[in-house]
Amino acid sequence: MKTTRVPPRAKALNELLSKARREAIILETDKGEQFVLASINAWVGYRLSTAEDITKNRELMKYLKVRRSRGKAITLAQLKGELGLT
Repeated sequence: MKTTRVPPRAKALNELLSKARREAIILETDKGEQFVLASINAWVGYRLSTAEDITKNRELMKYLKVRRSRGKAITLAQLKGELGLT
């Protein structure tokens, strides 16, 4: 991911950022491409190189273990059914 600074005079973009501070928003182009604009203050990322064995990243493995234990998983078919996609 690349970080890009937003200048104060970019009023339209700064207005969108202000909205995204309160709630994540989806930006859609005239061609239908969609992008998510959201604050990453609560986001946790894990930098990994392409050659790195992710199973050796203890912090990531601990996070995944906690996440797995939060509740029962459902199958893709169940999810599609809940969303009316079947």
